[in-house]
Amino acid sequence: MAPAGTASDTLDRPHFIGIGGAGMSGVAKVLAMRGARVSGSDTKDSPIVGALRELGATVHIGHSAENLAADATSVVVSSAIRDDNLELVTARERGIPVVHRSDALAALMDGSRPIAVAGTHGKTTTTSMLAVSLRTLGLDPSYVIGGDLDAPGSSALHGDGEIFVAEADESDRSFHKYAPEVAIILNVELDHHANYASMDEIYESFETFVGRVRPGGALVISADHPGARELTARVGGRDGLRVLTYGEEAGADVRVLAIEPHGLTSEVTVRLAESLGAAELTFTVSVPGRHYALNAVAALTAGAALDVPAAELAPALASYTGVKRRLQLKGVAAGVQVIDSYAHHPTEIAADLEAIRGGAGEGRVLVVFQPHLFSRTQELGTEMGQALALADASVVLDIYPAREDPVPGVTSALIIDAAARHGADVTAEHDRNAVPELIAGMAKPGDLVLTMGAGDVTDLGPEILARLQSPEN
Repeated sequence: MAPAGTASDTLDRPHFIGIGGAGMSGVAKVLAMRGARVSGSDTKDSPIVGALRELGATVHIGHSAENLAADATSVVVSSAIRDDNLELVTARERGIPVVHRSDALAALMDGSRPIAVAGTHGKTTTTSMLAVSLRTLGLDPSYVIGGDLDAPGSSALHGDGEIFVAEADESDRSFHKYAPEVAIILNVELDHHANYASMDEIYESFETFVGRVRPGGALVISADHPGARELTARVGGRDGLRVLTYGEEAGADVRVLAIEPHGLTSEVTVRLAESLGAAELTFTVSVPGRHYALNAVAALTAGAALDVPAAELAPALASYTGVKRRLQLKGVAAGVQVIDSYAHHPTEIAADLEAIRGGAGEGRVLVVFQPHLFSRTQELGTEMGQALALADASVVLDIYPAREDPVPGVTSALIIDAAARHGADVTAEHDRNAVPELIAGMAKPGDLVLTMGAGDVTDLGPEILARLQSPEN
């Protein structure tokens, strides 16, 4: 096998396998902005691939040994790339260093003041809130996010400021590679069942991540979430680590006093502890739901840990208007709103449904849900079904396999049966192409349709809108 590679000295001419992926494209973008000669490949063309080409990257569609340039200094991979990938096999044969995406990202953060955002849910939103608000304040941070922002319109940016904001993925333990000045942990739950067998393994992994915080740095962590509180107890008292808690608990360093929903926005009031200035602040969060409001408070706390004045950062947080696939309005047709959600874990499903309920008024909430991964469905299918009972009606598609092979006996029926047991109006639909017609027959003016899941269910939003707009509807 090719050497693992020291990322910092192999990224002059990197080749990315799967360059169009959310995480991979961000690292490739920043490298291209810094002057590296980036190449890569992906299975299909996309707007992300187009954006990379505009930055000067050479991107091939399809995987082939010929895609790998003779002078490539490294091949960058994620955990989703299989060992038999033709380009990876060729790199090994030619002795080209193979660099994991997380090592490349860690190299990009060298020399900066990194904020790494971790947690089972909310990473992309919180990272995005920080990136947008810090840019609003003129601090020009660099950032790499696992999703495309509505504004400023990119999943990644090389900025001239000293702060680097990055999403830190626990799914494959790759967040152990980072050495942040500030680590944010939003919540800790059991997920990624192919890599973690128990909550103890999850806690151990997060403890390792906390142990990577730079001496004198800070851990920003939820005071409300049970898993986060357990982790705080495990890591508390470490020398050189400043722990800052946020949430509704009375002892939180940034305590949430009120979250007032106003349609699809919220007004949040917080009180900062004496160590952070003892101020009381009220600010607007321009996306709906308590969980997004708490993400904004986490971002505010992290900024304060880096000495960004909270009184300036709080109003700047209102400039965050969303991330693609995080309760993103796709359009309105025939009086029906169609919104896209990336939620795929039961906690996320329930949170998004509760958030969107406030914006539905008298209308119904209709969900098109696509389960993501066989392993996740096997472990959490019952809880997914229970969460879907919060919708007025749901259509459940077959499981999106992503990187996994099928597991005997694991199908969407696990979710559908659980939803029915909890009183849900739920329909199985095995033909994805039939969904627009099905939804058009169900939806009425004033209803809200939510396409939900981490797979390609997102592509159904425009198709549903087109069907709603058609004359026969």
